[in-house]
Amino acid sequence: MRAHFVTFLSPGSLIAGQITKPIDSWNVDAAISLSSGIRELHGARPYAFYFNTRGREDGELDSKEINRSPTYFLGGKVETLEDVRNRNDPKDRILLSNMTYNGYDRIITTTSGWAWTQPLRKDDIVLDTPIHAYKRTQ
Repeated sequence: MRAHFVTFLSPGSLIAGQITKPIDSWNVDAAISLSSGIRELHGARPYAFYFNTRGREDGELDSKEINRSPTYFLGGKVETLEDVRNRNDPKDRILLSNMTYNGYDRIITTTSGWAWTQPLRKDDIVLDTPIHAYKRTQ
């Protein structure tokens, strides 16, 4: 038995809020449509989502994750460590320290709704949401 899910990530107080919903397939457009109806704490809207497939074999009591997609970001501003350094903004002191210490080359900051900044991993995908086209970030 196998089932597909999409988990939406929304800005939270300290960590991202998560809502997981069943979905027929790993369909990006379907996930974008689902995201429009989701509201979290204080009206926060999803900034990203990822798919996963769970399954179990006969005789197994619980399912387990058997496949997971990269994270799809619903737009956002991508910046490198160099971009943040070049801004030379004293407010970025902690961000720069965290990026340097943790080896984060790139970050993404939401550009709609509540501001949220987090590392951008190599395989993550930033969607160009107005036309629902996506591209891998370089």
